[in-house]
Amino acid sequence: MNIRSEGPGDEDTIYELTQAAFAPMPYSSGTEGPIIRALRASGDLTLSLVAEEDGVIVGHIAFSPVSIGGMSGSWFGLGPISVRADRQKQGIGKELIREGLTRLKAMGAKGCALIGNPNVYRSSGFEADGQLSYGDLDRKYIQRIIFSGSTPKGELTYSPAFDVTH
Repeated sequence: MNIRSEGPGDEDTIYELTQAAFAPMPYSSGTEGPIIRALRASGDLTLSLVAEEDGVIVGHIAFSPVSIGGMSGSWFGLGPISVRADRQKQGIGKELIREGLTRLKAMGAKGCALIGNPNVYRSSGFEADGQLSYGDLDRKYIQRIIFSGSTPKGELTYSPAFDVTH
């Protein structure tokens, strides 16, 4: 498996992979593919990585700027992340996360936040300490990993690209 930055011509494959990966998920709004397109169009797709096997894209991860408690700068949100259905639960997502976090650190990021299942992301170093909020969502799903600086507190706000609809 090779993990690389998104390249020209990958956009439609990433869109289709993301839509297919999220389609069976009960929590999905069906907007994950359009979110990635909107992030790219707005310039907020800070880091976009694909996992390839034999020249075929089997996974994707996106990172974009977030603010916490109204403060922005050097914090990023993870997501959406998707892996082709027949390749899920084989470590591809974990490798995409590992590589993405390594690259964010190298870029000088202070940390990364996400909304997701703690049982899935804990093994990658994410934790929920109750200091982050996102609307009325249970705070156990709002997680972060700190690379440097103090522990963030407050409301997590994603790029306006996350407000897209079909």
